[in-house]
Amino acid sequence: MPDVRDRQISLELSGITKVFPGAVALNRVSLTIRGGEVVGLIGENGAGKSTLMKVLGGAIEPDQGSLVIDGETVTALTPARATRLGIAFVHQELNPFSNLDVTANVLLGREMRSGMLGLLDRSSMEKKVAPILELLGTRFGPRDPVSALSLADLQLLEIARALSINVRLLILDEPTSSLTISETSRLLEVVRKLRADGVAVLFITHRLTEIVDVADRVVALRDGCNAGELSRGEITRDRMVRMMIGRDVSQFYETSDHAAGRPVLELKGLRTRAYPHQAVDLCLRAGEILCLAGLVGAGRTELARAIFGIDPVEGGRIEIDGKPLAGNSVPHAIAAGICLVPEDRKTEGLFLDFAILENIAMPSHAALSRKGFVDLGAETRLADAAKRKLRIKASSLGRAVAELSGGNQQKVVLAKWLAMKPKLIILDEPTRGIDVGAKAEVYHLMQQLAAEGVALLMISSDMEEVIGISDRVAVMCRGRIAGVLGRGDLTEENILRLAVE
Repeated sequence: MPDVRDRQISLELSGITKVFPGAVALNRVSLTIRGGEVVGLIGENGAGKSTLMKVLGGAIEPDQGSLVIDGETVTALTPARATRLGIAFVHQELNPFSNLDVTANVLLGREMRSGMLGLLDRSSMEKKVAPILELLGTRFGPRDPVSALSLADLQLLEIARALSINVRLLILDEPTSSLTISETSRLLEVVRKLRADGVAVLFITHRLTEIVDVADRVVALRDGCNAGELSRGEITRDRMVRMMIGRDVSQFYETSDHAAGRPVLELKGLRTRAYPHQAVDLCLRAGEILCLAGLVGAGRTELARAIFGIDPVEGGRIEIDGKPLAGNSVPHAIAAGICLVPEDRKTEGLFLDFAILENIAMPSHAALSRKGFVDLGAETRLADAAKRKLRIKASSLGRAVAELSGGNQQKVVLAKWLAMKPKLIILDEPTRGIDVGAKAEVYHLMQQLAAEGVALLMISSDMEEVIGISDRVAVMCRGRIAGVLGRGDLTEENILRLAVE
């Protein structure tokens, strides 16, 4: 088939089936998409979205079904051939080469060369990359080292890499999971521009408000099968949820009046390494869900890392139950009853190759040991109780955490800390990259913990989540607390006004 990147794509998947040992990943799934159209692909984790993406990208071959591109049946599709056909991916899992700069990452494998010796033509490469970065409104340039980029910047880098080919079908897998409100708005504008230019966009996200904003059609998968389709005029959040999980999620954001108790965490003039000249004063009480809101770079994660002892404190005090922390280190924080659920669970919160049991029990080994030996029976009972309480979906405790869905991985992170009965839980983007059903379970657990008197400090860039789950919101701006809003004042306008002061 000749390259046809100069005209709009027409793609049709019909009856796609893929069976893995012990599991049917896709069961007669069909999907069509045309140039100049944005199709939202939704479904819970494990619904088959990732497998369908791999079929489109040529990474796996279906056992049954057909793939028709521009009127021709395509067999033996490979990643290289998919790229030649103008199919580009932005994956949720970011895999940049941190030892290279932005330009080298964007044009990796498609470098521009000049002269008889075939040396890299850096000038031409940077001229090609610069307008793409400008289109995305990035804060970084073609020469910036990737090692210095934030998680949100890396997400935009992946999108820039996809746009650097003559793209006809752009597949976005959770593209806004690490982006702020303003960055998300910018990306959705890029999607609309691509649609106007005739590009087809397959938009996969758990943030259903983005689907409402940008999609022309919605296709839902459930348990590897087509679960329904909505046209533009039919797209609502409630209808999408019903298609995804086969039932209504009533009271998705559970809220209850928490009787805030004693002060658990008090920050008095705390100064972090990121903002050494800004002093933070904050009080969090038992049984309260307090959210730190703000733009990326406002200092929220840095504040959490300082409280947990990962980063040094430049000044001020951290008090737990009215007493200063004994020292600024992770062991001191854990001993005081503080735990942290990090934003990047895969690299900072889990041992992916270890079993569920090992991940859950590891922080509790001291309490589970007798004369220097871990009590294996007690370890198993602790992990099994946590698995049942958090409803972790896995065939056994011996299953590797890497094999779990994002939502179940997040539950394992929570389970290992809950086994230690903490006083304060810090949750940094707790529902990033997990599906709507798993989100509802995390919110339910947070409400349960607050009712039991645990203090919860949540960092979130999801405005619906911030407003829906918080008792109070402390908005950060350039390292300082710009204001604290009570539940009655929680609106997107009020939060943004403080965030951009």
